[in-house]
Amino acid sequence: MALTLHGTVADNTAVLSRRNAKPLIINGDMQVAQRGTSTTGITTSGYYTVDRFAVTISALGTWTQTQDTTVPTAKGFSKSLKMDCTTADASPAAGDLVLLSYKVEAQDLQLLKYGTSSAEAVTLRFHVRSPKTGTHIVHLYQNDGNRHISKAYTIDTADTYQEVIINIEGDTGGTTNNDNACGLQIEFYLAAGSNSTSGTLATSWAGYTQANSAVGQVNCADNTANNFFITGVQMEVGEFDANSIAPFQHELFGDNLARCQRYFEKTYDYAEAPATSTFDGAVWIATPTAGTANFHIGVTFQVQKRAVPTIVLIAPNGTLNKIYKGSSAAAANGLADMIGTHGFRGGSQDNTNASETGFHYTATAEL
Repeated sequence: MALTLHGTVADNTAVLSRRNAKPLIINGDMQVAQRGTSTTGITTSGYYTVDRFAVTISALGTWTQTQDTTVPTAKGFSKSLKMDCTTADASPAAGDLVLLSYKVEAQDLQLLKYGTSSAEAVTLRFHVRSPKTGTHIVHLYQNDGNRHISKAYTIDTADTYQEVIINIEGDTGGTTNNDNACGLQIEFYLAAGSNSTSGTLATSWAGYTQANSAVGQVNCADNTANNFFITGVQMEVGEFDANSIAPFQHELFGDNLARCQRYFEKTYDYAEAPATSTFDGAVWIATPTAGTANFHIGVTFQVQKRAVPTIVLIAPNGTLNKIYKGSSAAAANGLADMIGTHGFRGGSQDNTNASETGFHYTATAEL
């Protein structure tokens, strides 16, 4: 069966070859959630549940984020990312905003040829369920060139999943460095104040102007009954429509997890959130005899990190920045040093007797 791409006919071999490449969006099916499946009281930006998808928020409501099982019917997805508004804000101040963002490494974007006359278009597809009908904004920000583009999509029916397909032209005036820093941010707005909405929507690539980022965006933070869901986030090189775009490329869970671990990993079992009280999976240093020296051990990461990560040591009883020494579950200050992209040295910095030292860790190298 032939498939039409870019107005030409591609045979099945070509399509299969293209789909053998790794997708540009990691964890777009929201399957991996190393940090946990639910976080309440969100008022600050950060990563909370589903890997690779962060919250950016500035004084616009309070939210609970969940890795949820509410998904579109018969689309092959079993997980979604849910944002539940728990404290509403019906009148955002000028600088207020809340959005979900995904960041792509610049070196993974070289195939887009930004900054040349051959700059490639991309097609963004996702499944979204919003509490509000009307205009919603997807905003792309190009970090190295300080450029952006925004595309509006319309939700026709509230609280109902809708597939969205958006074509985004290539940026002939852009800049994307060939490095491991952030090259592109894909932002799904939920609400924004006038600092982001008072201009003219940047529907073509241009130098960044905040006022042109989210013009027309509805306010999904205006009621505590509001729930916003998203899944199946996919970005393909080229311009496609619903008939020609390739299916979402589902990965084996283990492969998906390993790609997420380039940016974040933990010693805890997958189903256990960091700071859980458990000895299972911790790093241990057994000493032949008790003494007064510090104890250290070299730790090798499960996956080499994007950049030198931030290490947090956690005692097995769940106490942050503490470690287990001897019979006390959190008696000593932990030390993490000699940190590189492949591992670090961890252990005790207190000169107290101990026959063994143990700790959990998280390693964060997010963009």
